[in-house]
Amino acid sequence: MKDPLFVPSMTWVHSFLAQAQEVGALRALVATQVELWGVPEVSDTAQLCVSELVANVITHVGEATPATLTLTLSGSRLRIAVRDPDARALPTLVQAHGDDEGGRGMALVSALASRWGVDLPGDGKVTWCELAVATAVLGNAPSSAERRARVVRVLTAYNDESVLVGAQQSRLGMATAEVTVVQVISDLLHWLRTHGHDPDDILDRAQTRFEAERGAAGLPW
Repeated sequence: MKDPLFVPSMTWVHSFLAQAQEVGALRALVATQVELWGVPEVSDTAQLCVSELVANVITHVGEATPATLTLTLSGSRLRIAVRDPDARALPTLVQAHGDDEGGRGMALVSALASRWGVDLPGDGKVTWCELAVATAVLGNAPSSAERRARVVRVLTAYNDESVLVGAQQSRLGMATAEVTVVQVISDLLHWLRTHGHDPDDILDRAQTRFEAERGAAGLPW
């Protein structure tokens, strides 16, 4: 029997261009994800860390550098990692003085996080930090009643194309839509289980139908 406090590792990945105008969007995505994972208490700190890690890429690697943000929730830790292609520009702690505008980024991350570091996977670098979270994460998950109510709203709006307008307008809109789709699928699986159905069987059937429909339409894989 699993420990009631057992929390499986969960990972969310988002690719982006390191630009100042992207930071606000990344913060919003991080806030949404930690809320879905049931650890909203670290939202503000996680957003600050993401801001500083991305700013470090912009400043020391270059504007519009292709980068990847990865969030991993495992046990009592939330790991925030930003990957970029330059293994030479390593972040360091710099003591800022007076009215200095720079030099505070990694010092702030160091102060906020339980620990931080840099990995060199061979094709760039990954700058990461970890935040402590409550171990009993699943206790903060939405109740069955809340999930059922959300499923009803989804099914009611299923044929309303206006709910996807945001996803068509921007890359951020699509990224936000992807997070929402994962939440919807999770809620639907919970709803099915409460009605006596096997979620794994439903997923297999959905995948089979998806592949058959793409094949019939002649769509590329």
